[in-house]
Formats: sequence, structure tokens, C-alpha cells
Amino acid sequence: MSDRYVLISTDSHAGPTAERYREYVDPQYRDAFDQAAREAEELAKLRDSDDHRKFLAEWNAEIGIHGGMKGAYDPAVRDKEMDHDGVAAEVIFPDADAAGVGGVSRTPFTAGLGSTGTADPELTLAGAWAHNRWLAEFCQHSPERRAGVAIVPMHDVQKAVRLIEWAAEQNLHGGIMIPTKWIGLPSYNDPVYHPVWAAAAEAGLPVHTHSGVGPDESDYGYTPGLISIYTTEAYWWAARPLWCLILGGVFERHPTLRYGLAENGAWWVPDIIERMDKKWEGDHSTRKFGPSVFRSELSMKPGDYVNRNVFFAASVMGEAEVERRYQIGVDNLTWGSDYPHPEGTWPHTREWLAERFGGVPQDEARRILGLTAAKLYHFDLAALAPHVERIGPTVAEIHGVSGVHGVSGVHEAGV
Repeated sequence: MSDRYVLISTDSHAGPTAERYREYVDPQYRDAFDQAAREAEELAKLRDSDDHRKFLAEWNAEIGIHGGMKGAYDPAVRDKEMDHDGVAAEVIFPDADAAGVGGVSRTPFTAGLGSTGTADPELTLAGAWAHNRWLAEFCQHSPERRAGVAIVPMHDVQKAVRLIEWAAEQNLHGGIMIPTKWIGLPSYNDPVYHPVWAAAAEAGLPVHTHSGVGPDESDYGYTPGLISIYTTEAYWWAARPLWCLILGGVFERHPTLRYGLAENGAWWVPDIIERMDKKWEGDHSTRKFGPSVFRSELSMKPGDYVNRNVFFAASVMGEAEVERRYQIGVDNLTWGSDYPHPEGTWPHTREWLAERFGGVPQDEARRILGLTAAKLYHFDLAALAPHVERIGPTVAEIHGVSGVHGVSGVHEAGV
């Protein structure tokens, strides 16, 4: 085994400037694109603050020597920054600028991380196509290192299936991303979506939801504490599809479907799965319903579907995920740098890895940091080997000079 780690980020982001995005928007929607860009600019002015300006100055100074935000859309700069951080390959989601850090644009018509089902379906689909076309071209640069994630709105099932088929044809083997919230649409346990799950499973493309949306002004109004409420609840909105898919029998009907929750941590996973398992088993608190209510769609316990079908792209990964990795499942966890978001590990990924994984046995760390992702996303390890030997973090970098050479011992994998 190489002394270096195969480091694969399962949560990275990319997207160009608004001017560049405009080229990929179908001509009939460009006037609407221009209007939306003007409205976004005005909204950004209204939300500006001294704190945000201070942050931008500090952030831009920190990343200035790294080409700033150019790596969001310039593949040469991006390769350089991946090398700097030791990242051999990455899974690429939309919205490199998800919080106004400057220099790049959000996905057209809020079709990316901010999609909730409430926007105009036609424009949302146009924005998704624009991003996906750009992404397919972007991933042709250093293709062995990139797995693009196609955006798939869910307003129209047949159009969603066509997008999945197109993504497979374009080798966007990062899979697809569906909206985290489905306001005004059927929830994801509804049988109407079965053609979507079947198409993704047949193509071997993982389905993702990604943290980003949460409560907004329409939920609470401009009340005190809105941002604090948002940051507290955002994980819940991104987690909600998990139990809809499990308890709605989606994985029962589509046993090869893989579903990943990106940039949403995994600290919460053991507790919610334990509660679902207890209900399936028929504990005291559910006697009045009868166990058949909880088993009607499922031949296995909810936790068994997690182990078989679900993974958690827990991104930067806090101490809680590392400490609870056996309860979550070592093989259910993958790491991500969240490049180029400022809440990610770039440009200090190597230091972050040493802090978080220095005490984790090598065999477990190798799986979480790259080997599990290589299987999930069909990365060619032979094609990545030259990059790994050139820039991959060493055992000494992560574990110290002596390294942590032990193995995990006997632990039950999974929740």
C-alpha cells in the first residue's frame, strides 16, 4: 500500500461568472436571466453589512495567493489548488458562490442549492440545463479527477428522467442532485417519482440532496434571530428526504439506488435511525399503532437500508462524526473539502486532516477519505495513482511521524 492517501472530496463546488453562465442559457430565457441577475444584485446590496465586508476583505486576502475564486471555473487553477490540498479527485456540486463571497455566480434561476420547488418550473429547468451543460464541458478537463453532479429539478418526472439519461451520456458520474425542499410538489416518498429513482439506479448514478436551504422569511417573517434559526434548522431540511425515502419504501423497490446527503454532517444519524428501527421492531411507544404500520413498506429495518443504500458526504466532518463513526458506519461516511466555500478546509486541508484524522486507524481513514468514494463514484484508481503519488497526503502528515498503523479492530459497521 502506498504511503500516501487517496484523497477524494465528495463535496466540492464549481460555477462560472454570470456573463459566462449566460452563454449556456437557452436564448429565449436570456432576458429573464438578465432581469434575475439585476434583482440578485439589488438584494445583495440590501443584505450587505459591516460584518460581511470585513469577512470579504479577510477571505480575499487569505485566498489571494491561491488565485482567489478563479478555481471555481478555471480548471488549471482548480488543478493547482487540488494539488496544494492533496486532493486527487472530487465530486462537483453547483454554486461555488453560495453566500456572496464574490467573483462567481449562483446557478441561473436559483436552480442549484437554493431550489425549493417554489420557483417557476420552466425557468428552474432552464437554469439546470445551463449549469449542466457548463459542468459537462468543465469536467472534460482532467476528467479522471472530476465527477460532476447534474442538477435535476423534480417538477416534471419525464423531464427529470431525460436529464438523468443525458447526465449518464455525458459521463457526469457524480450523479444527480434533487431539491432538498419540495414545496408545492409531492414529497419524495410519493410513487410518482419511481421513474426517477429507476432511471438513476439503472444508470448507476447516486442521487443527492445537499444542505443549503432552510427556513426563510416566508416561514418566519423578518423575526429576530432568523439567521440563527436558519443555521439551527438547515440540517433538518436536508435530512428530511432520508426518512421519506426509507420509510416510503423507495429503497425497497429500488435496491441498487444509492443516496447521499452532502454537506449536512452525520452527527444526527445514529439517533434518528435508532428511533426508526425501534418503531419498526414495535417498541412500547408504538404499541397503539401496531407493528404492521411501520413494516408495511419495508422488509428490513430502516438501519439496514442505510447500510445498503445511503452514504453521508459529511464534508469537513466535525469531531462528532469522527467519534461516532462506528455508530454511523465507517463505510457510510465520506469526506469533502467544500472547495471553494470559506466554511470548507481549503486552503488548509492538510492541517485539517491531521487534526481530525490523526488518531483514526489508517484502514478506516483511507476508506473515509477516499476509497469508499472511489467505489461510489466509479473513479479509476489506476488513473488517479500518478496524482496520488505526486500530491497525496502522507501517513506522516496525517498521523504524525510514527503514524497510526493499527487497524480498527472488531466493530459493527453501519448504524
